[in-house]
Amino acid sequence: MGTGYANPDVLVNTKWVAQNLDNSTVKLVEVDVDTSAYDSGHIAGAVGWNWQTDLTTQPVRDVISIDQLNQLLSQSGVNDGDTLVLYGDNNNWFAAWAFWQLTMAGYPDLRLMNGGRLKWVSDERALTTEVPKPAAGNATVSGDDQSLRASREDVLAGIGQAERGLVDVRSPGEFSGELLAPANLPQEGAQRGGHVPGASNIPWLTAVNDDGTFKSADELRDIYEGQGITADKDIVAYCRIGERSSHSWFALKYLLGYPNVRNYDGSWTEWGSMVGVPIER
Repeated sequence: MGTGYANPDVLVNTKWVAQNLDNSTVKLVEVDVDTSAYDSGHIAGAVGWNWQTDLTTQPVRDVISIDQLNQLLSQSGVNDGDTLVLYGDNNNWFAAWAFWQLTMAGYPDLRLMNGGRLKWVSDERALTTEVPKPAAGNATVSGDDQSLRASREDVLAGIGQAERGLVDVRSPGEFSGELLAPANLPQEGAQRGGHVPGASNIPWLTAVNDDGTFKSADELRDIYEGQGITADKDIVAYCRIGERSSHSWFALKYLLGYPNVRNYDGSWTEWGSMVGVPIER
């Protein structure tokens, strides 16, 4: 699906998912911003991952370790050779974040359900509150591809460099410094508002249609190239905590096929609170 995408196989539509609900080699995982959404109804057979407790470490902020990820895959019933399909609310913010973590870890067969929960419901497909209890799976990962991840040092070193393309995917209000978080969330998480010097403000929402599905490759290319984000650059995307930027990372890396795209998961929560780093407003 998605004529023109560099890697069309990473997306599946709701019809494909519906046709594969009884396929034992296709496993569904829902990851939502609203951690209560799964319990209110989900696709039959899908397990729910809580981004706050399953995909981040405590008390030190970080992505989970390989051992923790393998435990999560096992308890989700994922076996070697399974196709893992991720979806969620808010047009797949945290589903894309899980996709990014699993890609770093080397999971071989990942897909996003295009449009996420919004598209599934708008297509009038059923949800259930029945929670599956899968047998332990045997899938394991062992990768650690840090080329997909940017650190604060990477971002600082790239400021002012012509070969760097820095994409701030937050709302214009956050980019300007008027807001510290999306307007519907508590205004907390950083000491200062603004953006990293030289960043282009290309909100993640510009990449999707009204139904939550991704725009065509030509439309995406016009959006990013129109702001100087081209395939020859070293691209870093960031937001507030790294989930919205995972969505844009996915679009740039997989749908447009840009060769060098990283997600700065420290994002503005980290950058806006560090001492001595430059900020623009």
